[in-house]
Amino acid sequence: MASYRVGSGGVEVDWQELTDLTRGQPFVVERVRIVSSGVAIEAPFEPPQLAKLSVDDQVFVTAFVRSHGSIKEMERVFGVSYPTVKARLNRIAEQLDFVDTDPAPTGADVVDRLRRGEISAREALDELERSR
Repeated sequence: MASYRVGSGGVEVDWQELTDLTRGQPFVVERVRIVSSGVAIEAPFEPPQLAKLSVDDQVFVTAFVRSHGSIKEMERVFGVSYPTVKARLNRIAEQLDFVDTDPAPTGADVVDRLRRGEISAREALDELERSR
């Protein structure tokens, strides 16, 4: 098993090289060192979702963000059609877990809103039923 060290005196491996080495296989990071303080933490860490994407997909996502989500700009930059951009975005999206930005309210939240008169008893019951 190959061992790579990042930092002074060691072989530096960037995310692109790591992605190439792992070839899409799951991996964990076991050591993190904060350069400015020299503090090192050793434990298994899941890499960020975007780091798990292929290098080409990372470049594509970066270009998409830099173009402020403009598919028209992506067509121009990559020289591809609208359906091609959409298909690639959909393929990348399938690889990512999305955070629920509107989680179901907890029972305590619903009861608090009911007490404050913000919702009716029927609305409270409906919300509690949906959150099951």
